[in-house]
Amino acid sequence: MRAAQGGIAARAFRVLLVLWAGSLWSLSIWVAPTLFFAQDDRRLAGMLAGRLFAIETYVALATTVCAVLLPGRAKFRWAYLAAALLCVNEWVLRPVMAAAHLHGSAAGLTFVAWHGVSAIVYVAACLAVLLLIWNNEGG
Repeated sequence: MRAAQGGIAARAFRVLLVLWAGSLWSLSIWVAPTLFFAQDDRRLAGMLAGRLFAIETYVALATTVCAVLLPGRAKFRWAYLAAALLCVNEWVLRPVMAAAHLHGSAAGLTFVAWHGVSAIVYVAACLAVLLLIWNNEGG
């Protein structure tokens, strides 16, 4: 019975991981660009996209907490890296980007430059989750 429960937990985590990967990639490829295409108010589109990226960070944290609870938790290192990168984006880069947007620059870089740094960090997180799934380490 215990082995069956472990199998169910591993399978449920695999589904969660695939859903997380799908949401990561869809947000950057389709959802955020669609917001800016469909919404004439770029400020509103940016606020909505920012909120969705924030939600993605919490999804990452929830997913990695689940990974920590599974046996073989060490094999999820790419998920941990992805979650850490998303946390850096949310709690380090986002405030700097907001300051740059408000004041024209922050720490010597413009909002556009900080946005580029943030995009690179986000893509790195997406690639980390892709590597996790590609290497079949997701469960």
